[in-house]
Amino acid sequence: MYAIEFENVCFSYSGTDVNDNLTKTEEVLSDLCMKVEKGAFVALLGRNGSGKSTCAKLINGLLVPTSGKVTVLGMDTQDKKSLFEIRKKAGMVFQNPDNQQVASIVEDDVAFGPENIGMPREEMKKRIDYALKVTGTEEFRKAQASRLSGGQKQRVAIAGAIAINPEILILDESTSMLDPKGRREVMSVIRTLNREEGMTVIDITHYMDEAAEADAIYVLNEGKIAKTGTPEEVFSDSETLERCGLELPRAALIAKKLKEAGLPIDGVNLDKGGLSEKLCELFRKV
Repeated sequence: MYAIEFENVCFSYSGTDVNDNLTKTEEVLSDLCMKVEKGAFVALLGRNGSGKSTCAKLINGLLVPTSGKVTVLGMDTQDKKSLFEIRKKAGMVFQNPDNQQVASIVEDDVAFGPENIGMPREEMKKRIDYALKVTGTEEFRKAQASRLSGGQKQRVAIAGAIAINPEILILDESTSMLDPKGRREVMSVIRTLNREEGMTVIDITHYMDEAAEADAIYVLNEGKIAKTGTPEEVFSDSETLERCGLELPRAALIAKKLKEAGLPIDGVNLDKGGLSEKLCELFRKV
């Protein structure tokens, strides 16, 4: 059983005409197929309007497919009886941390989700302690959430999402409003949750360096999958990325330029440390 599976999924947003008759707009997703293994770290890439955020809402059951099927841990998102369980198992963190804040004190904010699902008091205390610890926000427990930095607020938002004990964490452009320090803080937490806690992570992002850390990447373009594979496979296809309005990660871009200039740089070199070592090796030979 996959953590997430999209089977020939199509989705169109509906509206109404001047006579309040239901109308169907242009398809946002078209015949989308995707399989995510449990414990995987998957990045969804694509320019604005490519359908990335729609995918996130389909996973969480906030939207249902116009046609096709989305299953989360074996549960069909169109089965209304399963929606509560799906939303418990698939936590979401959105773009703006301020829009996710529901309580003025950090500890109360993290407690909101567990309280809402009726978690027993003793278990809730353990989950809150765990969520604050794993996100590195224990020191802010009694602090006013509004006084935290952007990165700290987003880590608190992640703590709130994982306090309900989800198996899947969906990040919908969750680092896009943060400065580089805030992004590093958040991604450090995500790596811990995925690699040490075994949580399935779906990272919807336009930061190529974030995507380079994933196990697999799906590139969306105009509602369809334009490319999928490992980071090395995806970032080796610079033509497809360019067509989709995307760029290579910085290290891979530098490696590509050096290779075009005639330097013997092998592979895509997604890792900045690996690229640095290779360059030092070349300079020593000069």
